[in-house]
This record gives sequence, structure tokens and C-alpha cells, in this order.
Amino acid sequence: MAVGEFPFPTMHPVPGVKLGTASAGIKTPGRRDLVVLELAPGSRTSGVFTQNAFCAAPVTLCKRNLPSAETRYLLINSGNANACTGDEGLSDALSSCEELAKLAGGDVSAEQVLPFSTGVIGERLPMDRLLAALPEALQNLTADGWEAAAQGIMTTDTRPKGATVQFDHDGETVTVSGISKGSGMIKPNMATMLGYIATDAAVSQDLLNQLVKHAADASFNRITVDGDTSTNDSCMLVATGQSKLPEITDADSELYAKLTAAVTDIHIQLAQAIVTDGEGATKFVTIEVEAATSSEEAVKVAYSVAQSPLVKTALFASDPNWGRIVAAIGYAGVDGLDSDRIKVWLGDVLIVENGGRAPSYTEEAGQAVMNQENITIRIHLDRGDASDRVWTTDLSHDYVTINAEYRT
Repeated sequence: MAVGEFPFPTMHPVPGVKLGTASAGIKTPGRRDLVVLELAPGSRTSGVFTQNAFCAAPVTLCKRNLPSAETRYLLINSGNANACTGDEGLSDALSSCEELAKLAGGDVSAEQVLPFSTGVIGERLPMDRLLAALPEALQNLTADGWEAAAQGIMTTDTRPKGATVQFDHDGETVTVSGISKGSGMIKPNMATMLGYIATDAAVSQDLLNQLVKHAADASFNRITVDGDTSTNDSCMLVATGQSKLPEITDADSELYAKLTAAVTDIHIQLAQAIVTDGEGATKFVTIEVEAATSSEEAVKVAYSVAQSPLVKTALFASDPNWGRIVAAIGYAGVDGLDSDRIKVWLGDVLIVENGGRAPSYTEEAGQAVMNQENITIRIHLDRGDASDRVWTTDLSHDYVTINAEYRT
């Protein structure tokens, strides 16, 4: 795909999921910035979260509530991260859950509401405006609200991000749909991203926990825009169990294999959409590392290249300065790395072998690749059988402008 080419798809509704939006005026008056996802009773939910030590209040509350009660609602606001806000921020997150549970009525408790926030760090939520907008979001609940919800969770994103797929099994159709946000402060473990993926399959809690970690590792934990890990990153996977198929309890079953492929595909599509919408990005770059001793080693080398400011600025300039690539490989911190055995390709052009520039390489051939919007850098370490990949962007003048003016 090329940067800028990721139109929002026609989403398949997921039985058991409704989405509603409202305008709370959290940062920008009139903008829809509050999103509610209602989940059918009996739904199972799992998630992975940021590893930043300055964990935002809503993430803390999510991690506390997730194992203790059946989740019925997801509550998301954009425009304010509610991070680094101390006990007051935790109290605000809890108050929002309590108010939504009250408005939902019935037997819904505050512990069954998971809160999420994204936006400026270090400022308290405008609770009066947020709470006042909750009834509107509930009134707007609809099974077709995916695109509006994707717009409602955006911050510096230039477009909403969604992905959807269906597959058949034993005559029944299973749906997987999801949305995400993110374009800056993007780094694995996870990125400044929020992701919400749902399926109508019935899945045991243990397998759901396993599946969300697998899918996140293959997608959101393989992207970087700027190397910054946010305080609020969250990726949630919901299984509503509304499908007529039996509950999946066997990790070796055909149905679980199909669901894993579909869920992972949705995660990868959403992760790539974040990269193509990277702040100021003009290029979509895949870093592939092969013949490593382990996947961890391959990822280590890939991220060293993907996060190098010198490599990223060369990509923006379409400058085939391959010396920056090999320098980043060299300082990746891999023990015993033999530079004489490493080969590097820019697209299909061999640029490095035997410890130096490949005899067949020409500046013209390298330039032709660098002029493209979609670029692959392939690195062969000649150390083992493992491989992995990372997706990234270039680093442009606009990235600096966007982040310098983020609070204005």
C-alpha cells in the first residue's frame, strides 16, 4: 500500500456490538470525541496495554476491572489522555464508569465498564462536559456505528481506520471487525494507539487471552513511527458469542485456526493503517530481517533501522544513503554479529555484501527504489533460520510541525 491509500471500508456489523458517539467538547468544541461500545451479555473481553511506567489512569482501571467482571461497555474519549493526573485522574476515570453504568440501568456495574482515553498528557478530564455527553452517546448506539466511532477516537490522525472480514465454517458466517487510532507517539509495547476488534465467535477466556497477545505481537508490536511509547496504549479483543457455532475451547481446532488468521489479519490491517497515517509520513517502509538466530534478534535489528532518525530522514529525502542503514544494523546490540556475512537489499537491489558495497550496486538503481512511496529494506544476517519484520515511516518536516504545535 502507499501512504494515504487506506480508505475506510464498508464494515460488517458484529452481532452483539453496538457503537454510539457524542460531542463532549473535551478539546475541540463540536467535535465528536466520546465513544461508547455496548457489548451483549455473555461477551468475553481481553486486552493488552502499554508498558510505559507512567500508565494512564484509564489503563490502570481497565487492568483492574478486566479480570473481575463481565465487560458490558467500553467508554472512550479523545482529546485528553487522563495520564499523569494522580489520584484525581483515577477518580475521574472511575466516575465516568459509574455514571455510564447508572445510565445503562439494569444490573450493569461500574466494574463492567472499561474506560479509555487518548490525547494530551498531564491535564485532568473536563468531567462536567464528559458526563453530560454520555446520554447522547447511549442514544446513538447502533450496530452500524463503526466509522463514526473510528472518527470519534482520532487525535492527530488524518483519517479514521477500520478493517473487517468474514469467513465461513460449517455453513455459518463468522465476522471480525475493528477500528484503531494512532499516527504519532508510535512504538511497540504498544504505540499511542487504541484498537478495538470484535468477533461474534464464542471463545474461551484462555484462548481469547492467547489470541489477543498473538495478534498484537504480529501487528501493533511490529510498528514504529517515532520510537515513543505512549502512556495510554490499549488493544481490546471482544468475542460476543452470538454465532451459532460452538464455543472454541481447543487451540488445535480448525475453527480456532480460521479465527486466528482472521483476527490477526484485522490487527495487521489496522497497524499498517496507523503507519500509513504516520504524522507527516510520505513513505510506507517495511524492514525485513531474515536468517537471524531468533525472532527477537530479527526484531531488534529491524527496530534499530526503523527508528534511526538518520535512516528516516534519508527516506524522506529519497536519498539512497545506505551507509546509515548498515550503521543502524551495526549498533543494534547483537552479540557476535559478523558484518562480512550480512547482505542488505533496498527493494530488489542488493546494496551490501562481504562487508561493503555490493559490486553490482549503482546509485541510479538505489535512487529508483528510494523514489517510491512503498519501500522494503531486506537484511540477511546469515546466522540462523528466524525472520521477522517491522513497519515504519520516514521522518518529515511536517512531523516536527505537528508535534511542535500539538497543544496549540
